Amino acid sequence: MFKVVRVMGWSHNVTVSGRTAASQEGMPPAKPFDLFPTRIWQVSLNRFSSRFAEWLATIEALRAAAPIPAGRTNRGGWNSTDNAVLHQPIFGELHKTIRDYCLQAFNEMGLASPAFELQSWANIHDRGGFNFQHMHEGALLCGTFYLQVPEGSGALVFKDPRPGVHNSYAKGSGANAFKDIQLHPSAGLLVLFPHWFEHFVEPHGNDTPRICIPFNALPP
Repeated sequence: MFKVVRVMGWSHNVTVSGRTAASQEGMPPAKPFDLFPTRIWQVSLNRFSSRFAEWLATIEALRAAAPIPAGRTNRGGWNSTDNAVLHQPIFGELHKTIRDYCLQAFNEMGLASPAFELQSWANIHDRGGFNFQHMHEGALLCGTFYLQVPEGSGALVFKDPRPGVHNSYAKGSGANAFKDIQLHPSAGLLVLFPHWFEHFVEPHGNDTPRICIPFNALPP
């Protein structure tokens, strides 16, 4: 169930666990309250699977036409200098779909329907390629659409965003513990997450490239 908790003048809607530890000596157990959740969104877009081959060919053509990578956080692969990949007509349906899911996320973030533009680029990891730790400063929201994810592709790793918990004695999935989250994507997966959520991509372990289209929702 949900309960409003007031902490230092602020009201918080929190989830109250329906299960409590067994009481000792007749004492009632303390009720747990989970504060400061960090929400991401995932959805499979495999309804577009018939388009994957032509979308991959388009990205490979972009690399052949401009083989020098843009750089940024990508190492051991290639990323496009073109930051409007999703604006190409061939990606029209995907562009609209991503915008629709961004609007869902904004609504759940309490932002209603802000005006935004999608900045998007192609990202390829060859064997050993990775992205070092970073965040997408200045964006309203960010995410990635995975187009080709062969076996051995590195995970997308989200860093625990709470600075103090890095010093926690507890590690793992327990309450108040420190743990980074690994997301192992598959082709067709769309992931959205807050722009301030620090993340990195582990090294790619396959001769077939890992290919995705990252994007930022930016103020117009």
